[in-house]
Amino acid sequence: MGDLTQIELQNLRHLIGAHDTVYKKLNTYASQVVDPQIKQMFTKSAQDALNTKQKLMSFLNN
Repeated sequence: MGDLTQIELQNLRHLIGAHDTVYKKLNTYASQVVDPQIKQMFTKSAQDALNTKQKLMSFLNN
């Protein structure tokens, strides 16, 4: 993959930050909810956000 432009890099950083925020919030919600199905939904969604964040970060390492 070629070099990223400044705008692409800025957008990538923004997306990484947004996914990190979502991950943290969903983990907080999962820790506070009582219903096991809702807890599982929040936990899975948090993991999905973390996975996406990690994929986006891989573009910075290339």
